[in-house]
Amino acid sequence: MSAPVEVDVVVLGLGAGGEHAGIKLARAGLEVVGVEKDLVGGECPFWGCTPSKLMIRGAHVLAEARHVDELAGRAVVEPDLGPTARRIREANHDWSDDGHSLPLQEAGVRLVRGRGRLDGPGRVVVETTSGTQTYVARRGVVLATGTEASAPPVPGLVGTPYWTNKEVVHATAAPARLGVLGGGPIGAELAQAFGRFGSAVTLLEAGPRLLGAEEPEASAAVAAAFTREGVDVRTGAEVEQVEHRDGEFHLQLADGEVVVDELLVATGRRPTLHGIGLETVGLDPDADRVAVDDRLRAGERLWAVGDITGEGPYTHVAKYQAVGVVADVLGRDVRPADYRGLTRVTFTDPEVGAVGLTQQQARDTGVDVRTGHADVPRSSRGWMHGPGNEGVVKVVADAARGVLVGGTVVAPYGGEVMGLLSTAVHAEVPVEVLLGMHFPFPTFQRAIETALRDLDL
Repeated sequence: MSAPVEVDVVVLGLGAGGEHAGIKLARAGLEVVGVEKDLVGGECPFWGCTPSKLMIRGAHVLAEARHVDELAGRAVVEPDLGPTARRIREANHDWSDDGHSLPLQEAGVRLVRGRGRLDGPGRVVVETTSGTQTYVARRGVVLATGTEASAPPVPGLVGTPYWTNKEVVHATAAPARLGVLGGGPIGAELAQAFGRFGSAVTLLEAGPRLLGAEEPEASAAVAAAFTREGVDVRTGAEVEQVEHRDGEFHLQLADGEVVVDELLVATGRRPTLHGIGLETVGLDPDADRVAVDDRLRAGERLWAVGDITGEGPYTHVAKYQAVGVVADVLGRDVRPADYRGLTRVTFTDPEVGAVGLTQQQARDTGVDVRTGHADVPRSSRGWMHGPGNEGVVKVVADAARGVLVGGTVVAPYGGEVMGLLSTAVHAEVPVEVLLGMHFPFPTFQRAIETALRDLDL
């Protein structure tokens, strides 16, 4: 082992949050080492946000083309995943991280490719192909090790060639039959996308509904759209056994067997906390997250950002946290981290855009809850949109304070439409003020006004 190398900061994990923090700290003049065992940039650009949304974009075009006969003439649709697969490869440069690693190094970050682990406060040991190196960080370590796909303990599943989010984005053709385990955002998005590309999709969710973390109204709207498109949605579906033989997956359920050609497991993700030396800094590697304060501090000379903090498994949360870490490391004034207005989007069709608390979450925190609803198909823009206009707007208010604490827009472009609700929740804009605003006609946004007027405040 070489002698320890002193630097200012070590960033362990170069996904969205770690990459952002490393670049900003290096540009501020600090000596920064960035450690990454996989591709610089992390899950989002290579196996998550970018490739999945490219796939969803292609699927949306197919869905719109299928509405031509109802709205505008005639069209013959022949789905082909090939063009989308080519766009994914082009965007990812065949899964080369030069587009991320080179700017990182140009900013002044010393990139070390290898497996890193903490070795006490401010110390990181990295195993590389050329040996082991210890780095001692004068200011500290930014921990950003992210998450990885997890699989349920279904007998027979281990050892089968199932897909996770990492394998599915390499697909160049839609399988004739696709099974999807898990009805959360990843499972729901890709189930619909592959259905539109021609796969016969069976979506198996162990819980009582799709998108269980969102409002029940959102789940119902998405499930209705899936059923209309031919996706076989089965909730309360526990898989008891999996076998892979003769090129097929055989999934045994209590009420029968499902046979598919490919199987996507999208049942959740687990934080990468084992094997990174948390115990050497007084933290529990068996915990479900790394707890941080409102300055993102996790311990002595230690900050944490991204999925491992448990504040939201989203790229925008990781980057938001990275901004706070950079300020704190540099000794600047830090605006305390605030997650009241946390936004999220599930890119199904209709899209599910949401912010803040659901109705149940608000009740669980003791809020005097009031809700308002609007039916998107009955709104002016929804009616004009026609086929594919499923959706609902739901707002959740704190009656005692007269402000919104949450909101959901399920609609075409729902993730774009809910920006108004995001501002309202984060800034605690009084509902009375919102009702005095102008809502342009005819837009999906006007359904928000209808939902606000439905509140009993």
